[in-house]
Amino acid sequence: MITNQNLMLYTKLAGFRLVVLANRFGCDSEFSRALHDRLLEGLEAAIGRVRIIMALERSVLIGDDEFAEYRLEGEAEIFGRFTINLMDELDIDFDTHEFRINGGDWSSALTADYTGVDIDYPKLIALTDVELGSLAPIIKDITRETGIAVSASRVSYIRCTGS
Repeated sequence: MITNQNLMLYTKLAGFRLVVLANRFGCDSEFSRALHDRLLEGLEAAIGRVRIIMALERSVLIGDDEFAEYRLEGEAEIFGRFTINLMDELDIDFDTHEFRINGGDWSSALTADYTGVDIDYPKLIALTDVELGSLAPIIKDITRETGIAVSASRVSYIRCTGS
């Protein structure tokens, strides 16, 4: 990515940050305020990453840091996978049949009884536009204009009928 593109991305992210901040004043519930706060944190983190990338690009152009090009490559790769999580994050290890929620402790998805062994992972369920409220169109715009994914999902423990 060239510096002009990063500068435009930085400007878009800062603009979205202001829009979310202004939108937060209209929140009528603690849940909505929490979603706005998490989105603000994510946008600030993305802005920080873009600033680091721009600084590394300057270092590469000036040639004052022999490792700047490698660091720039790594930062660009990390930023390419950047996702803003507004609620829950679910990690599943299919090899060990374990899962963890929001970076917590690993839990086993295996259950056993006289009928056999069952593997039952929790599921992520996306919040609806109604649940997101005024954030729904903003989130869509952020993803469309910046390419940054915004995940707004909650963990659901839907157990199978045999348990």
